[in-house]
Amino acid sequence: MTERQLCIKYLEYSSASKMPSEDGELLESAISAAEGAYAKYSSFRVGAAVRMSNGVVVIGSNQENAAYPSGLCAERTALFYASARYPGESVEAIAVVALDDKGVLTELTYPCGACRQVMAEYEMRAGREMRIIVGSAGVVQVFTGVRSLMPFIFDNLA
Repeated sequence: MTERQLCIKYLEYSSASKMPSEDGELLESAISAAEGAYAKYSSFRVGAAVRMSNGVVVIGSNQENAAYPSGLCAERTALFYASARYPGESVEAIAVVALDDKGVLTELTYPCGACRQVMAEYEMRAGREMRIIVGSAGVVQVFTGVRSLMPFIFDNLA
């Protein structure tokens, strides 16, 4: 038997105001997107903002549906739209944040496994990692590449 260990490096900022302005602006776009979420059933609104290699920012929000699980997460909404609208561009960064009825949550809300796998596919297609910015009313964490969030991605078919 061999014991192995994973080490995940990431940046953590005490607030969004401490981040580089470009990342802070992307996080603000994610907050704006979350305000437009359709979260009739959970009141848990998530927003995502994707910065493309051409500098364009595309936003998405979670979209719930009474025929659960027919809804879609904010991250996939933004990524799928960005890919459809700008098929030749790669994703440089994605920011994710969640709100409830009181505003931005104080806890971090990370992308779900399905969204992480979609991010992995976009990284594989582009041949480069994306920055993943996860925000809250408190700290903000920035990861380089989806393997930082999901080290054992499904890539056997790539």
